[in-house]
Amino acid sequence: MSDTSTYTPPKVWTWEQPSGGQFASINRPVSGSTHEKDLPVGKHPLQLYSLATPNGVKVTVMLEELLALGHSGAEYDAWLIRINEGDQFSSGFVGANPNSKIPALVDTSTAPSTRVFESGSILLYLAEKFGEFLPTDPAARAETLNWLFWQMGSAPYLGGGFGHFYAYAPEKFQYPIDRFTMETKRQLDVLDKALAERPYIAGDDYTIADIAIFPWYGALVLGRLYDAAEFLSVGDYKNVVKWAEKIDARPAVARGRKVNRVWGDESDQLAERHDASDLDRNDAVSTAAE
Repeated sequence: MSDTSTYTPPKVWTWEQPSGGQFASINRPVSGSTHEKDLPVGKHPLQLYSLATPNGVKVTVMLEELLALGHSGAEYDAWLIRINEGDQFSSGFVGANPNSKIPALVDTSTAPSTRVFESGSILLYLAEKFGEFLPTDPAARAETLNWLFWQMGSAPYLGGGFGHFYAYAPEKFQYPIDRFTMETKRQLDVLDKALAERPYIAGDDYTIADIAIFPWYGALVLGRLYDAAEFLSVGDYKNVVKWAEKIDARPAVARGRKVNRVWGDESDQLAERHDASDLDRNDAVSTAAE
């Protein structure tokens, strides 16, 4: 497939028409709120405002992992933010994250409350707050943060690049698909070579680097992202697949993946989570249906 027309950029770009595609109604070249609405606040120390996209899943997995280790202070309310309906542009959400992207976390256990936005920042904040999934040895800590920031810098090429042009763009053009497919496969090769030498991304231990990378690249090789596993020949990245299957088998990961999910199999959906029993009931219903 080849591009059928050539676009000549104007001297000065102006916003004259929607961008097209699945997210056309919420894409705009300005920031800030579009409407007044306060964020709801539940009973737990941590208030999460999110959706179960890969970036949202990072945080719910982290919280479920902390709870599995017995950290009661990691109890949280997870409020659904429907990004296709513009919930992220409410005055309350913009107050929590001026960038209007999910997830956003508010820690009410501090005085005053602490807002934390950007998924990588949230993982680092929680790791430091609870002393988990981030090594204290300086070299091991640096390696973990290397891979955490690798994910934050690399995933936009997978999501906004490959995912957009391959799965969401209203028209398919060869140049951007080829460009971002090449980069996505290069990134998978980076991970595959790293995982050939160790069981987890940053070394011998499961860390926030794994929690950050799994919802994007793990989901991709497990066939859950963009329906692109065959197109990308993900079976070529055997070490990534093995790692993804290992992470996917963790009970806290299975629980975290369900929170704020409103699509797919009903047994994998939990629109909002306000108590651990919400997930327990979800699991019980899933088991009964089998």
